[in-house]
Amino acid sequence: KFLTFRVCVRIIQTILDLRTINMKHITSLRKVGDLTWVFFKTKNIFQFHELQVLSRSFHRSSEECKFTSDEKFRVRKIYSYLQSNIEKIKRNSDGKGIAETIFNLYRNPETNTISIGQLFSVIERTGIRRTDPRLKNFMLKVTRHHELHANENESLDQVQVDESTFSRLTEDNLVVLSQAVRNDVIIPDFQTFTNQIREIFNKCTNNCAGSPASYIPQLARYDPSLWAMSICTVDGQRFSMGDVDRPFTIQSCSKPFTYAMCLNELGNEVVHNYIGQEPSGRNFNEICLDKKNKPHNPMLNAGAMMSAGLILSLVEPRHTGLAEKYDLILNYMKRLAGGENIGFNNSVFLSERETADRNFAMAYYMKEYKAFPEKLDIRGCLDLYFQACSIEVDTEALSVMGATLANGGICPTTGEKVLKPEAVRDVLSLMYSCGMYNYSGQFAFKVGLPAKSGVSGCILLVIPNLMCVALWSPPLDGIGNSVRGVEFCTELVKMFNFHRFDNLKNSDKKLDPRRESHELRSLTTLTLLFSAVAGDVSSLHRHYLQGVDMTTCDYDGRTALHLAAAEGQEQAVKFLLETCKVPAAPRDRWGHTPEEEAERFGHQAVLDILHKHL
Repeated sequence: KFLTFRVCVRIIQTILDLRTINMKHITSLRKVGDLTWVFFKTKNIFQFHELQVLSRSFHRSSEECKFTSDEKFRVRKIYSYLQSNIEKIKRNSDGKGIAETIFNLYRNPETNTISIGQLFSVIERTGIRRTDPRLKNFMLKVTRHHELHANENESLDQVQVDESTFSRLTEDNLVVLSQAVRNDVIIPDFQTFTNQIREIFNKCTNNCAGSPASYIPQLARYDPSLWAMSICTVDGQRFSMGDVDRPFTIQSCSKPFTYAMCLNELGNEVVHNYIGQEPSGRNFNEICLDKKNKPHNPMLNAGAMMSAGLILSLVEPRHTGLAEKYDLILNYMKRLAGGENIGFNNSVFLSERETADRNFAMAYYMKEYKAFPEKLDIRGCLDLYFQACSIEVDTEALSVMGATLANGGICPTTGEKVLKPEAVRDVLSLMYSCGMYNYSGQFAFKVGLPAKSGVSGCILLVIPNLMCVALWSPPLDGIGNSVRGVEFCTELVKMFNFHRFDNLKNSDKKLDPRRESHELRSLTTLTLLFSAVAGDVSSLHRHYLQGVDMTTCDYDGRTALHLAAAEGQEQAVKFLLETCKVPAAPRDRWGHTPEEEAERFGHQAVLDILHKHL
């Protein structure tokens, strides 16, 4: 549970090489070291609270791990350095605390307080929910403050706090708050994106083809009109529509996760001694093996039974009980889902076991060819397989599980590293080639994304490094895939360039929500210049926090400083010069400077500010 000495030294040596703490330099450290992501998550914010925890881990490591005396000395040096520099790191490159910057951005100048409700609106506009686990401490403190200090009829959103209170409330969660304020998320214009998703969802609602699975009696009772969709991005942006609160059993969508668990615990070589990597070209429940007497891949029933067998016999062999192995699988699922609701449907489990003659036949066929590990309990293996399929989720939980795969094994809502990147790579590769039963080839051709379907009507669609879409609609087509789910995936890649082989640079007909278009960048320049004309310092603050170049000019070479000076906007001029550090004497296409503009229109106060910086 402690960081290794090697990781400690790699991280700290890089920091020490900086000589001085400069937030711009820390940008380059985002991917240095195995655990650097913990506190280098954003472009220019250092997650100092976790650094404090990390520094204590360094100290415990030096006390409890068996290091040489030289190694202990170096680890203690790391600890001392981190402890002595925490206060420096708490402050950004302009010398202002992160909390102070956010407070000043949204404070009411009349009361010198900030509205918690306004901050919630800013956060939720990006798609990050106030229930996000990363905001847990912030929400607890705000709720407690509301209980102690609010008026009887005042809601949580109406709470107003001063700067010192705000700093205390936000100290544990400044990184995600700063990320939301700066809109530094994978899909910047999330509201427009969700409106486009809403159109696709509503279009698919009218598709009434197919019927629920009938070979498992409990599944046949699902209402065919049920239809749900949830999205979770790698930055934890969330969006849902439809019957998202209705739980359903995960069925075959458990197969990628049990396979990932085997890879994570046992490694690629061990797992693929027992499971192949090829599409079978057969039905998902057909009784057959490959030429080496192994299941063709882990997305078929035979392969998923083998995954259950490996978990039962090889993963944590000291725990041999079936109950312990089920708890192990359930714990993995909960960690992948970031603590979202996950349950178990016992009636579906019993129903599956009672109608599992073909699965039992497949298992004994595999046993005859010695495909399983030695001395494996076949009945226990099948029970574990049925239990994994009977785990109950909703689309909200399933979307976070898939987003953990899209994020390289790191849960986007908790930041926990659940799976190794190599395991995720192998899982997504086989989801791409084998995840949609006998439709896998066509799905890869038309949609071009890793996916897995289940006979309960769920589809897990993963867009690597971006997001997951979880879909659920019980009516299935003849192959066993959700009719509405497949249509949604097809329409999604028609609108967006998510297909793995879409050309991101030259695709004019499709949208790309991941990056700002040239038009949007032009609009950013326009709003920046209008903010300067109007003297809207809050808007200028927002542009600055989002990393906009404050020296940007229009076609005539006129910058925000030119326009603010011409309009006599003293506070805007002061902000641009003192906070943004823009040049005080840029020239437009006619050779005019901001000083000349202020003088021409008689703004003496602006001239005085400019003269201090010339």
